[in-house]
Amino acid sequence: MIKLTIQHQETYSRGELLLRSFFGLFYITLPHAFMMAFCQIWAGILSFISWWVVLFTGKYPQSFFEYQVKMMRWSVRVSARSWNISDGYPAFFPSGTDDKTSFEIDYPETLSRGLLLVRAFFGIIYILLPHGFMLLFRSIAAAFLRFLAWWVILFTGKYPKGWHDFQVGTLRWSLRLSAYYGFLTDTYPPFTGKE
Repeated sequence: MIKLTIQHQETYSRGELLLRSFFGLFYITLPHAFMMAFCQIWAGILSFISWWVVLFTGKYPQSFFEYQVKMMRWSVRVSARSWNISDGYPAFFPSGTDDKTSFEIDYPETLSRGLLLVRAFFGIIYILLPHGFMLLFRSIAAAFLRFLAWWVILFTGKYPKGWHDFQVGTLRWSLRLSAYYGFLTDTYPPFTGKE
């Protein structure tokens, strides 16, 4: 099971909103992207090795799995700030923690070798195309809501709860898709961002 929660705050900082909007590229996006690029190289190597391990044993090495999940948590922390759905500065590195975001994936005791091969050869057709098509429209709507939410936060200090839930749902859907395509789970992702 995959579980993502991002705390809806009672109030949001207008100062942080403006700081992220005008300087977030320099003090959040670029430093995190730079560090993540190096960590993603290792994640890619582990993913390649894991593919072969799953193919021959039906098990994902647990330490490799935990590293991949930690990388996804890091991505969640940065996205939550970039999308203005959470205040504060995101912690660096896979080992970083955050009290406003939570991302969990249950470790699978076994994974299907056949499904692993199907994903490798036909994943683009039955995973990425239908989900990508739906997520494209959802992402457009999410971007529009982020724009509107920016103004609402600026004038009221609050993020409308329904809009916040929609943003979290969009991120949740995307993470489920990544986890399935990255063979961290055998559960096909639903076409929804709901819990």
